[in-house]
Amino acid sequence: MIIARKLGQAVAAATLGMSLSAGAMAGEVNIGFTGPLSGGAALYGENTLSGLRMAVAEINAAGGFDLNGEKTTVNLVPLDDRYSPAQAATNAKRLKQESNVSAVFVPHSGGIFALQDFNEKDNFLVMAYSSVPSITEKGNSLTLRIPPTFDGYVRAFTNYALEHEGKKLGMGGATHEYAKIWGAMIKKEWESKGGEVVSDNPMDYNKSADFFTGVSRIISESPDV
Repeated sequence: MIIARKLGQAVAAATLGMSLSAGAMAGEVNIGFTGPLSGGAALYGENTLSGLRMAVAEINAAGGFDLNGEKTTVNLVPLDDRYSPAQAATNAKRLKQESNVSAVFVPHSGGIFALQDFNEKDNFLVMAYSSVPSITEKGNSLTLRIPPTFDGYVRAFTNYALEHEGKKLGMGGATHEYAKIWGAMIKKEWESKGGEVVSDNPMDYNKSADFFTGVSRIISESPDV
Protein backbone atom coordinates (compact mmCIF):
# COMPACT_ATOMS: atom_id res chain seq x y z
CA MET A 1 0.00 0.00 0.00
CA ILE A 2 1.25 3.48 -0.88
CA ILE A 3 -0.12 4.93 2.38
CA ALA A 4 1.86 2.39 4.37
CA ARG A 5 5.09 3.33 2.66
CA LYS A 6 4.37 7.04 3.11
CA LEU A 7 3.58 6.53 6.78
CA GLY A 8 6.80 4.59 7.28
CA GLN A 9 8.80 7.33 5.57
CA ALA A 10 7.10 10.01 7.67
CA VAL A 11 7.79 8.21 10.93
CA ALA A 12 11.38 7.63 9.89
CA ALA A 13 11.80 11.32 9.09
CA ALA A 14 10.34 12.20 12.48
CA THR A 15 12.62 9.92 14.44
CA LEU A 16 15.92 10.29 12.58
CA GLY A 17 18.15 12.45 14.73
CA MET A 18 15.86 12.00 17.77
CA SER A 19 16.05 9.48 20.56
CA LEU A 20 13.17 7.03 20.73
CA SER A 21 10.64 7.87 23.41
CA ALA A 22 11.79 7.05 26.92
CA GLY A 23 8.53 5.26 27.63
CA ALA A 24 8.55 3.21 24.46
CA MET A 25 10.15 -0.17 24.00
CA ALA A 26 13.38 -0.38 22.03
CA GLY A 27 12.49 -0.80 18.38
CA GLU A 28 9.10 0.88 18.75
CA VAL A 29 8.06 4.45 17.99
CA ASN A 30 4.87 6.20 19.09
CA ILE A 31 2.94 8.42 16.71
CA GLY A 32 -0.16 10.36 17.71
CA PHE A 33 -3.43 11.13 15.98
CA THR A 34 -5.68 14.07 16.79
CA GLY A 35 -8.86 14.38 14.75
CA PRO A 36 -12.67 14.43 14.98
CA LEU A 37 -13.88 11.14 16.45
CA SER A 38 -17.15 12.62 17.73
CA GLY A 39 -19.43 15.40 16.54
CA GLY A 40 -20.50 16.23 13.00
CA ALA A 41 -17.16 15.34 11.40
CA ALA A 42 -16.75 12.06 13.28
CA LEU A 43 -17.17 9.86 10.19
CA TYR A 44 -14.35 11.71 8.43
CA GLY A 45 -12.10 11.32 11.46
CA GLU A 46 -12.91 7.64 11.92
CA ASN A 47 -12.26 6.94 8.24
CA THR A 48 -8.88 8.70 8.44
CA LEU A 49 -7.94 6.85 11.60
CA SER A 50 -9.02 3.55 10.04
CA GLY A 51 -6.63 4.15 7.15
CA LEU A 52 -3.82 4.89 9.57
CA ARG A 53 -4.52 1.73 11.54
CA MET A 54 -4.41 -0.31 8.34
CA ALA A 55 -1.05 1.24 7.43
CA VAL A 56 0.37 0.62 10.92
CA ALA A 57 -0.83 -2.99 10.84
CA GLU A 58 0.83 -3.53 7.46
CA ILE A 59 4.10 -1.95 8.55
CA ASN A 60 4.22 -3.96 11.78
CA ALA A 61 3.23 -7.21 10.06
CA ALA A 62 6.24 -6.77 7.78
CA GLY A 63 8.48 -6.45 10.83
CA GLY A 64 8.47 -2.67 10.96
CA PHE A 65 10.50 -0.16 8.98
CA ASP A 66 14.25 0.36 8.92
CA LEU A 67 15.52 3.10 11.24
CA ASN A 68 19.30 3.46 11.42
CA GLY A 69 19.67 -0.23 10.64
CA GLU A 70 17.11 -1.37 13.23
CA LYS A 71 13.65 -2.73 12.50
CA THR A 72 11.19 -0.42 14.24
CA THR A 73 7.46 -0.98 14.76
CA VAL A 74 4.78 1.68 15.14
CA ASN A 75 2.37 2.30 18.03
CA LEU A 76 -0.57 4.57 17.17
CA VAL A 77 -2.10 6.71 19.96
CA PRO A 78 -5.39 8.41 18.90
CA LEU A 79 -7.25 11.27 20.63
CA ASP A 80 -10.52 13.02 19.75
CA ASP A 81 -10.49 16.77 19.09
CA ARG A 82 -14.02 17.23 17.65
CA TYR A 83 -12.46 19.22 14.77
CA SER A 84 -11.38 21.95 17.22
CA PRO A 85 -7.93 23.55 16.65
CA ALA A 86 -7.65 24.41 20.34
CA GLN A 87 -8.41 20.83 21.37
CA ALA A 88 -5.97 19.54 18.74
CA ALA A 89 -3.23 21.63 20.34
CA THR A 90 -4.15 20.33 23.80
CA ASN A 91 -4.12 16.76 22.47
CA ALA A 92 -0.71 17.23 20.89
CA LYS A 93 0.73 18.51 24.17
CA ARG A 94 -0.78 15.50 25.96
CA LEU A 95 0.51 13.06 23.34
CA LYS A 96 4.01 14.47 23.65
CA GLN A 97 4.02 14.55 27.45
CA GLU A 98 2.31 11.21 28.12
CA SER A 99 3.40 9.10 25.13
CA ASN A 100 6.45 11.04 23.93
CA VAL A 101 5.26 10.76 20.33
CA SER A 102 7.68 11.54 17.55
CA ALA A 103 4.90 12.62 15.18
CA VAL A 104 1.26 13.70 15.32
CA PHE A 105 -1.07 13.04 12.38
CA VAL A 106 -3.69 15.80 11.96
CA PRO A 107 -6.45 15.60 9.29
CA HIS A 108 -7.66 19.22 9.43
CA SER A 109 -5.91 22.51 8.64
CA GLY A 110 -7.06 24.37 11.75
CA GLY A 111 -5.43 21.75 13.96
CA ILE A 112 -2.30 21.72 11.81
CA PHE A 113 -1.86 25.48 12.12
CA ALA A 114 -2.38 25.23 15.89
CA LEU A 115 0.32 22.56 16.24
CA GLN A 116 2.75 24.51 14.07
CA ASP A 117 2.89 27.16 16.80
CA PHE A 118 4.95 24.86 19.03
CA ASN A 119 5.90 21.59 17.30
CA GLU A 120 9.45 22.68 16.44
CA LYS A 121 10.06 23.71 20.06
CA ASP A 122 8.55 20.47 21.37
CA ASN A 123 10.41 18.45 18.73
CA PHE A 124 7.71 16.42 16.96
CA LEU A 125 6.69 16.10 13.32
CA VAL A 126 3.28 17.36 12.20
CA MET A 127 1.92 14.89 9.66
CA ALA A 128 -0.41 17.29 7.87
CA TYR A 129 -3.26 15.59 6.03
CA SER A 130 -4.61 18.68 4.30
CA SER A 131 -4.18 20.28 0.87
CA VAL A 132 -4.09 23.91 2.12
CA PRO A 133 -1.01 25.42 0.38
CA SER A 134 0.03 27.72 3.26
CA ILE A 135 0.70 24.73 5.54
CA THR A 136 4.07 24.13 3.92
CA GLU A 137 4.57 27.69 2.69
CA LYS A 138 5.07 28.71 6.34
CA GLY A 139 8.46 27.00 6.32
CA ASN A 140 7.92 24.87 9.44
CA SER A 141 10.88 22.47 9.40
CA LEU A 142 8.95 19.66 11.14
CA THR A 143 5.83 19.61 8.96
CA LEU A 144 5.12 16.98 6.31
CA ARG A 145 2.08 17.75 4.12
CA ILE A 146 0.80 14.48 2.68
CA PRO A 147 -1.69 15.33 -0.15
CA PRO A 148 -0.98 17.82 -2.96
CA THR A 149 -2.18 21.41 -2.55
CA PHE A 150 -5.64 22.28 -3.79
CA ASP A 151 -4.75 25.43 -5.73
CA GLY A 152 -4.25 23.32 -8.86
CA TYR A 153 -7.75 21.89 -8.88
CA VAL A 154 -9.28 25.27 -7.97
CA ARG A 155 -8.13 26.46 -11.39
CA ALA A 156 -9.13 23.24 -13.14
CA PHE A 157 -12.61 23.26 -11.59
CA THR A 158 -13.15 26.94 -12.41
CA ASN A 159 -12.05 26.62 -16.03
CA TYR A 160 -14.16 23.52 -16.65
CA ALA A 161 -17.29 24.83 -14.96
CA LEU A 162 -17.20 28.22 -16.66
CA GLU A 163 -16.74 26.59 -20.06
CA HIS A 164 -19.37 23.87 -19.71
CA GLU A 165 -21.95 25.05 -17.16
CA GLY A 166 -22.26 28.82 -16.84
CA LYS A 167 -20.99 31.86 -14.98
CA LYS A 168 -23.17 31.91 -11.86
CA LEU A 169 -21.70 30.08 -8.86
CA GLY A 170 -23.53 29.13 -5.68
CA MET A 171 -21.26 28.38 -2.71
CA GLY A 172 -22.23 26.07 0.14
CA GLY A 173 -18.98 25.57 1.95
CA ALA A 174 -18.43 24.83 5.62
CA THR A 175 -17.31 27.06 8.50
CA HIS A 176 -14.02 25.44 9.51
CA GLU A 177 -10.58 26.78 8.56
CA TYR A 178 -9.99 24.53 5.53
CA ALA A 179 -13.37 25.48 4.05
CA LYS A 180 -12.77 29.19 4.59
CA ILE A 181 -9.42 29.06 2.79
CA TRP A 182 -10.84 26.93 -0.04
CA GLY A 183 -13.90 29.19 -0.35
CA ALA A 184 -11.86 32.39 -0.52
CA MET A 185 -9.57 30.86 -3.13
CA ILE A 186 -12.34 29.51 -5.38
CA LYS A 187 -14.29 32.78 -5.13
CA LYS A 188 -11.23 34.81 -6.13
CA GLU A 189 -10.43 32.48 -9.04
CA TRP A 190 -14.06 32.37 -10.20
CA GLU A 191 -14.50 36.14 -10.24
CA SER A 192 -11.09 36.73 -11.85
CA LYS A 193 -12.26 34.62 -14.82
CA GLY A 194 -15.44 36.67 -15.26
CA GLY A 195 -17.78 34.53 -13.18
CA GLU A 196 -20.29 35.76 -10.59
CA VAL A 197 -20.87 34.36 -7.09
CA VAL A 198 -24.64 34.61 -6.63
CA SER A 199 -24.85 32.91 -3.22
CA ASP A 200 -22.43 32.15 -0.41
CA ASN A 201 -24.06 30.24 2.43
CA PRO A 202 -21.54 28.37 4.63
CA MET A 203 -22.89 25.61 6.90
CA ASP A 204 -21.44 24.17 10.10
CA TYR A 205 -21.51 20.39 9.88
CA ASN A 206 -20.25 20.12 13.43
CA LYS A 207 -23.68 21.29 14.55
CA SER A 208 -25.99 19.96 11.86
CA ALA A 209 -26.32 16.96 9.58
CA ASP A 210 -29.34 18.31 7.68
CA PHE A 211 -28.34 20.77 4.98
CA PHE A 212 -31.68 20.99 3.17
CA THR A 213 -32.40 24.56 4.28
CA GLY A 214 -28.91 25.82 3.50
CA VAL A 215 -28.78 24.21 0.08
CA SER A 216 -32.31 25.46 -0.71
CA ARG A 217 -31.13 29.02 -0.06
CA ILE A 218 -28.30 28.58 -2.53
CA ILE A 219 -30.54 27.03 -5.19
CA SER A 220 -33.06 29.89 -4.79
CA GLU A 221 -30.49 32.20 -6.38
CA SER A 222 -30.50 30.03 -9.55
CA PRO A 223 -26.78 29.29 -9.85
CA ASP A 224 -25.40 27.47 -12.88
CA VAL A 225 -22.89 25.63 -10.67
